[in-house]
Amino acid sequence: MNGFLIVNGLSGLLIVSSLLVTLAGNPANSARFYALQSFILVMLFVALAGATGSGELYLWSFTALLTKVILVPAIMYRAFRRLSDPAIGSGAVMPTALSIVGAAVAVILCFGVASKVTLPAADAIKPALAVSLALFFIGLACIVAQRNILKQVFGYCLMENGSHLTLALLAPNAPELVEIGIATDAIFAVVVMAALGSRIFDTLHTLDARQLTSLKG
Repeated sequence: MNGFLIVNGLSGLLIVSSLLVTLAGNPANSARFYALQSFILVMLFVALAGATGSGELYLWSFTALLTKVILVPAIMYRAFRRLSDPAIGSGAVMPTALSIVGAAVAVILCFGVASKVTLPAADAIKPALAVSLALFFIGLACIVAQRNILKQVFGYCLMENGSHLTLALLAPNAPELVEIGIATDAIFAVVVMAALGSRIFDTLHTLDARQLTSLKG
């Protein structure tokens, strides 16, 4: 049971790190905070592997360490560090305080949803399951509420971490190929979105999605 307590405890740090990712002042810092969140996710996988006796999760942890903690943040940092938009700090539809309140509301609502799950495997990890759902919706809200293109990329990454955690919690013995497929999908998606973001900035000299009216029609 102690292992599951660690899992639930670490999951709370994922919410804190997601706010750091979305509210950071520049893309380079967001990449660093995303790497931090992914490292917490890896530690959660290790704790879950020990609690469930799932050997597959240890391989998941190693794969996530290489891809989410090292490779993906490095790609984003290298692609985004040169992009400087004066309006980046004002690219959110919602102010910081409202974003924090919205994240808290999402967690509370997801706790209500997770409490209704009747799967035996979910009994001990319902707080972590609620956080995984909330993380997905925080990422979705980031895509919708942020006008900055790069912040929308990080919103996708948060959604991917949330869905990854949900899968690990509910199917810890899933084949390793599932994890490899998820990791590969995330890498290619980030590479494509980073390339598009850089191209848009080089062409229009802005990261504000509201300025992309020239693409209409």
